[in-house]
Amino acid sequence: MKVNIIGNANSVFNQFIAEIRDEAVQKDPMRFRTNLNRLGEIFAYEISKVMDYETIDVKTPLGVAQVSNLVQQPVLATILRAGLPLQQGLLNIFDHAENAFISAYRKYDEASEFHIEFEYLASPSLTGKDLILSDPMLASGASIEIGYRALLKKGAPKHVHIVVVIASTQGVEYITQHITEENVTLWIGAVDPEMTPLSYIVPGLGDAGDLAFGAKIDSH
Repeated sequence: MKVNIIGNANSVFNQFIAEIRDEAVQKDPMRFRTNLNRLGEIFAYEISKVMDYETIDVKTPLGVAQVSNLVQQPVLATILRAGLPLQQGLLNIFDHAENAFISAYRKYDEASEFHIEFEYLASPSLTGKDLILSDPMLASGASIEIGYRALLKKGAPKHVHIVVVIASTQGVEYITQHITEENVTLWIGAVDPEMTPLSYIVPGLGDAGDLAFGAKIDSH
């Protein structure tokens, strides 16, 4: 697996990272969602550089131009609900893409320990296609691995790009150890050094789903 950390290079990308982390800016859910959109767009642009292209002829009012064009649009997959704004940013760029959605959540036991519960998957065939699986946070890595394995039941992708905005060091180690296929690339915004006992990233940004869509009553 190849790992690319976008935030290691100086760019406006890191301004958007700073804003989604900032507890004062987080008070505006619309801006939080917009910044996840922007980050998704930048991820999409970077991923587009390593995809397959063909030259096509485009008729203009004055002649014919030869233009490099994507051979095939990817399939965009995300984990509900936190991943929706990030996926929208990807979809803004890959605007002809097919889409897939995964429902997964943390299920806690009486000892306040949890495992990831997988409930639902809607996906087109993935055979021979580029797949982009996105989720804002890569904490323990369990939900991304579960989503990845579930998607593989819908066909064998040509290449899988896993997109996360903020990852923990432990999550990156987990994913690189448990997803070892050569046709997988991990794209990360920033890597943080710590995780709480409940697998929240520190310093992280908090609960991305709540910040984007409002607090929820946990029924699980």
